Amino acid sequence: MPLHPLRRNTNVSWQREEVGRTERAGLKGQRSCVLWFTGLSGSGKSTIANCLERLLLTQGRHTVLLDGDNVRHGLNKDLGFTEADRVENIRRVGEVARLMADAGLIVLTAFISPFLTERELVRRLLPAGEFIEIYLATPLTECERRDPKGLYRKARRGEIPDFTGIDSPYEAPEAPELRFDTSDCSAETCAGIILEYLAEMKLI
Repeated sequence: MPLHPLRRNTNVSWQREEVGRTERAGLKGQRSCVLWFTGLSGSGKSTIANCLERLLLTQGRHTVLLDGDNVRHGLNKDLGFTEADRVENIRRVGEVARLMADAGLIVLTAFISPFLTERELVRRLLPAGEFIEIYLATPLTECERRDPKGLYRKARRGEIPDFTGIDSPYEAPEAPELRFDTSDCSAETCAGIILEYLAEMKLI
């Protein structure tokens, strides 16, 4: 039995750090950033993110990849797929991505993240220029044709409620930094273009 009510953040103050993100990233020869892959299930988010991370690794860059399914095995295993749970899923991932960017890493995230508001919330967590939204605008018909995990078939049969693209909406980015349709662009090509973008922005 609790002896006092929960105390949330009213007695918490921000502790100043002596070492900042710029110094941490400088040791790694790069700038911190979050590459936020968004799009429907089956659009190619994880495939491209993995391909890009391999390219960055060959250049000696320091990265971390946060994948939607993997995060739900641990940090977010208590969340379902209701709209409220999806919002909380992205809120938590955004905070983790910010912390990892603070450590000087290049953070790659692969999440459907269907709602504009939540993606903008993550963008606001980071300094200007460090949130790079990569929209995989692969059509639903192509994603459903691929159906790598059999999720669309289950959703069509009513076995998965609130499935994005079927009976739950996906809100497309209004002004993403990069946009790809993977029905006519290979993962390797997309990853190469992103790598060139990072170099142009002097992030690597």
